[in-house]
Amino acid sequence: MLLALLPSLPAGAQAPLRVAAAADLEPVLPPILAQFESQTGLHVDATYQASAMLTAQIENGAPFDLFLSADLSFPQRLIDSGAADAAGFANPHAPVPYARGTLVLWARRDSHLPPPSLALLSNPDLKRLAIANPERAPYGRAAVAALTSLKLYDTLKPKLATAENIAQAAQFVDSGNADAGLISLTSALTPRLSASGSYFVIPRDLYPPIEQGAVIVSKTAQPAAAHKFLEFLLSPAVQAEFAKSGLTPVQ
Repeated sequence: MLLALLPSLPAGAQAPLRVAAAADLEPVLPPILAQFESQTGLHVDATYQASAMLTAQIENGAPFDLFLSADLSFPQRLIDSGAADAAGFANPHAPVPYARGTLVLWARRDSHLPPPSLALLSNPDLKRLAIANPERAPYGRAAVAALTSLKLYDTLKPKLATAENIAQAAQFVDSGNADAGLISLTSALTPRLSASGSYFVIPRDLYPPIEQGAVIVSKTAQPAAAHKFLEFLLSPAVQAEFAKSGLTPVQ
């Protein structure tokens, strides 16, 4: 059904590469996609959603070529079911790590609260805390793990404003619908949030590493192009761009 909705292409034209991308990549990928197209002539269309939702769509036959998850478990699920692989890379039976994410606490500068810190999470004036859905978004799981490590989860659970994905969690707090948010560093470093707020990096020992992994969808009609794009993401130049945008390079 989804295939029927795709526009027809002129004879001889190559279909765009379709990438299912975790929501934390929305501020990061567009210039990288433009650079890839400039270098290769291959156009890439990206869809940004929570990793769990993208996994379900791929399992249901959505016409993606490549999946960039915010964790390793969702792409591993696709590999285990035969819906994806990492053919051509070191271990075809495991996702290809392409970056590591960082969890931060962000709040607007015009907030009635003190600047972000671990102490802010215990502040009684904190009424609503935005997080991504822990069942669908790896950053949401990381947020719950951090709050649990701090022994604050039970106290803060009634105050949580749960968003569909990490991008929406950032929107919640940016719009004033939450006092603060546990969001991705990629969101906190965007021009909009950098101008209107500040962030505190959550200590990494409070939550499991946010290892982000990629797989090539088994039903892709463009395995060579998908492989080329994944190699491009792992290149030193793109890894350096990731670092500037809030993702820790894997190499």
